[in-house]
Amino acid sequence: MIIVPKYICLKPAVIRHFLIVLSSFISLSAIAAEDNVENIISSFEKSKNQVEVANKFFKELKKIEFIDEDIVFSPKASIDSVRQMTYYWTAEWYSDCQNYELAKQYGLKALPFYNGDSEAKADCLNLLGVVYVRLGDFASGIVYTKQCLVLDLKSGDNDRIASSYSTLTGTYIAAEDTDAAEKYALQGLKYAENAENSLQKTILLGMASEIYSKKGQYEKAVKYADEAYVIDSLAGRQNRAAIRLSQKANALAGLKKYHEAEATFRKAIPILKKTGNYHSIGIDYNQIGFLLLKQNKNKEAASYFTEADKIFEKTGDLYNQVHSQRGLYESYWNINPDSAHIALQKFNELKDSLYQQSSAEAVARYKVELDVDNLKNDIEQHNSDRRRDLLIIAALVTLLVIGNIVFYRIRARRYKKEVLSLMEKIEAIKASMKKNTISADTSISEETDDESPEEISEFEKRVVQYVNEGLPKGEYSVTHLAARFNMGEQTFRRRFVETTGKLPKAFITAIQMDRAATLLKDNKEITIAEVAHECGFDELSAFSRSFKRFFGCSPTDYRADEES
Repeated sequence: MIIVPKYICLKPAVIRHFLIVLSSFISLSAIAAEDNVENIISSFEKSKNQVEVANKFFKELKKIEFIDEDIVFSPKASIDSVRQMTYYWTAEWYSDCQNYELAKQYGLKALPFYNGDSEAKADCLNLLGVVYVRLGDFASGIVYTKQCLVLDLKSGDNDRIASSYSTLTGTYIAAEDTDAAEKYALQGLKYAENAENSLQKTILLGMASEIYSKKGQYEKAVKYADEAYVIDSLAGRQNRAAIRLSQKANALAGLKKYHEAEATFRKAIPILKKTGNYHSIGIDYNQIGFLLLKQNKNKEAASYFTEADKIFEKTGDLYNQVHSQRGLYESYWNINPDSAHIALQKFNELKDSLYQQSSAEAVARYKVELDVDNLKNDIEQHNSDRRRDLLIIAALVTLLVIGNIVFYRIRARRYKKEVLSLMEKIEAIKASMKKNTISADTSISEETDDESPEEISEFEKRVVQYVNEGLPKGEYSVTHLAARFNMGEQTFRRRFVETTGKLPKAFITAIQMDRAATLLKDNKEITIAEVAHECGFDELSAFSRSFKRFFGCSPTDYRADEES
């Protein structure tokens, strides 16, 4: 226990900070990791040794599981390649953090470093297309996304083509051009079907539902949303299934089935909160608000629009924030004219800035100025009472250490649970493979769609087959798997996540542990060291630690238990 002496007078701001740390020291570990990434990013431009900083950057991204493979540059690496990769992943990082302005800046920095047409360049163009839409600049979003589509069409990769059509469809939906959006959605669905990509298919089905809602074809919208919901639910994609519920609810509202629509929205929101999808929650809040307005529940509607406005202002999503302010204006019209006038003013300001970006830039400048002021205050406070600060820092450091321990233990338990769950799926995949033996030389495009009720795809079966074949040779990394599928690494990662909803690392680990358990049970004549080698481990000690982590006992004890 840490005791702060009574004679030390703490300012309110310090007390608040101290209490926040006490109540949320686990999340503090994650925040510290994020801050570390941003510190590395800011030092990259100034560094004389950018290769060293880049390697540090990618090591940190791997540490916090933002990427799942090691990216390491040699001292002789081309500086252009280093900058291209670093700028691109920095843009991905800021996009994931929903800081779309910085994501745009780094995406534009990365683009000139790509030589010729490539999948990597297409990924950068796609990212810029998405980011520009988030910032409300639809014209630029369409330009970059169409450039990406051209490259993907040249590649002939159905997965990538479907993804580009998906981004383009979303851009035209946001730009209120439903005819163009419908055309691209239906084209994208054909490529998603050819790729046997159920996730991309449900994304496009969901977009089609939105399009037909906007066109007033609500029965059609409900049909597309229901089809997407069934596929996502069977695949265990909770977050996606919740989004499909939201799209269905919107269509039901169009059919004036208000009570059914509201119940569907309320079913979706807790799932979205559980998965941390606050952007979709904000959209749902807007839609519930307009639904309540139609029922003359103005006061309740205003509360939803207010919460939505907070979310979109924080993320810089001008497009959806405009809708929040319009809803607030309509909600307050009959209950609070002064508030209605304020909302109308803000609505007009946001609408004017939607294409000019002046509002977003002003918010960014204000944030920088505020951060500088806060930093100055922190320095002055530090100089005024060093002893007090040292005591507080000691407390915070202690709590941070505890927080890190708890945080990583929780994460380790979650990872263990995830791998054990995947092992059950691996067993189901193996059972399916026994029914229909797959030849290693058959291309994916030639496969037939014979999925089991558990939604086991041919892609997943291939992954299990290729990993098991590569384990004894040490050839089971993402690089090796991508080569077996004749894909680039980024394309493979994207296909893998879209199909399984998981990162490759956990899936590969599950295959290793499943293989280990099978060999220990069914092959009594081989040694533990041989089992380790067959499962891709160079060292017996590493195999034993990993095995014990997931099974709770050593490989030797596990075999003995199976024999008894």
